[in-house]
Amino acid sequence: MTDARRCLTKADLTSALYDSLDIEKHQAADIVEGYVELIKEGLATEGKVMLSGFGSYEVNYKEPRRGRNPQTGETMVLRERRVVKFKPSQLLRKELNGER
Repeated sequence: MTDARRCLTKADLTSALYDSLDIEKHQAADIVEGYVELIKEGLATEGKVMLSGFGSYEVNYKEPRRGRNPQTGETMVLRERRVVKFKPSQLLRKELNGER
């Protein structure tokens, strides 16, 4: 990533794999897509995906609640929904905080 405010994308991951492994660009893209699909399937079926040394993704349930449209001020009921929560591992937290 060149700009500190830019996020890492699937295209960046594909390029990194392509550069570091002796494979075709489309193969690198297939690996990244397959990895993302595995995570999505794990969340859909198990509700949690743990990546050792990185963290875990977990599906949480949010109850319906009252909200407000910020443009109109109109109150409304926000429906129940499932959201994905990420919790970093202790190793990742330490590394991000320069404790490693």
